[in-house]
Amino acid sequence: MSTDIRAAVAQMMPMAKAELATLVRMRSVADPRQFPPEECHRAAEWVRDAFHSAGIGTVDLIETTDGSKAVVGYQPGPAGSPTVLLYCHYDVQPPGDEKLWLSEPFELTERDGRWYGRGAADCKGNIVMHLLALRALGAPFPLGIRVVAEGTEEQGTGGLEALVESRPELFEADMILVVDTGNAAVGKPTVTTTLRGIANVIVHVETLAGEVHSGMYGGPAPDAITALVHILSTLHDEAGNTIVDGLESNQRWLGVGYSEDQFRTDAGVLDGVGLAGTGSVADAVWARPALTILGIDCPPVVGSAAAIQPRASARLNLRVPPGMDPQHAQDALAAHLKAKAPWGARVTVDPEAVGSPFRAETDGPGYAALRAAMEEAYGVALGSVGQGGSIPLCNVFANVVPTAEIALIGVEEPRCLIHAPNESVDPSEIEKLAVAEALFLRSFAG
Repeated sequence: MSTDIRAAVAQMMPMAKAELATLVRMRSVADPRQFPPEECHRAAEWVRDAFHSAGIGTVDLIETTDGSKAVVGYQPGPAGSPTVLLYCHYDVQPPGDEKLWLSEPFELTERDGRWYGRGAADCKGNIVMHLLALRALGAPFPLGIRVVAEGTEEQGTGGLEALVESRPELFEADMILVVDTGNAAVGKPTVTTTLRGIANVIVHVETLAGEVHSGMYGGPAPDAITALVHILSTLHDEAGNTIVDGLESNQRWLGVGYSEDQFRTDAGVLDGVGLAGTGSVADAVWARPALTILGIDCPPVVGSAAAIQPRASARLNLRVPPGMDPQHAQDALAAHLKAKAPWGARVTVDPEAVGSPFRAETDGPGYAALRAAMEEAYGVALGSVGQGGSIPLCNVFANVVPTAEIALIGVEEPRCLIHAPNESVDPSEIEKLAVAEALFLRSFAG
């Protein structure tokens, strides 16, 4: 059944590499402070033209509330056929310190069988994969196809989310493929079924009217930094588990596991340093709340004086697992911080915006067709994982298109090192996922 699709995709892989090289060359970082906006505009126009040439009859550039251009296209299918929406994004992370790259970040470079360059995986590799799948399927398509390529995903400024909410008719579909995740490992087909939400706060501690000399007043004078450190220390137990009064912290992950050795490699954990928390790695990163201290305001070491500080602050990041309400989690965190203040220190908490976790419904016909297609393309069973990060767009899709099934897949397996120096993609992932997507589209058409 898949012979024609496999042959077509294999034949087009040299074209895919050339197209990815063209895309990577576009420095489409959606931050005008670092790169000219024209680079993003050029990438948007390229993606628009590429999808049009692949058979999407109507493809437009729509300006969003954050000033970015969303590529939005639609090709109707035969009467009565279902519609699938294919998502991707063309903006990329900045390269960071280019001295850490082994090759030019904006020049696709082949090394040891992988293709290196900023965006090679996240998410330009997925754009190329979509194009391969559509070309292999061939027009006229047996079902309706919508495409959307976002221009500010990495900046998180919400332009596409606002567009989905204001113009829902552009995104109506029976199945939505959010293609910006990846497999558990090269050659192991995987769908991401859960995402953690977010509930950040900034905590402020005040103890004195102003700075006082540590020699004259040190001892009984309440130090705001020490009070803050005391409060922060109550957010983890001795094993490193996140502990917030009022929040459950022992949930279990029931999907594909995440080996400790692989996690240590992926996270760059230093030799001899243990992992925080009890239970499995998968439990910790996909099923349980996780508290991270993002920053602390206090005097720096260089230039510090012999003074007791009257105030100190910290920004805290609380990742919220599926099944947990982010507003409840944020409220519980704020109450915990205030309750743990020593010496009657004055504690105020500024809440930031919350983001809901996401759990996909996986028992519909779209998932059944996707599972069969992935397994046929890869030759092994489909697994499921969670993702510790948040993708607010998934919840927006779920709210605006409530009847659509939503699946998260992509080419971004752990060795890709997305967001880091020397990002890369394994071309076999582009090829096999393109085969899987084309097979899915043909099968789901009925």
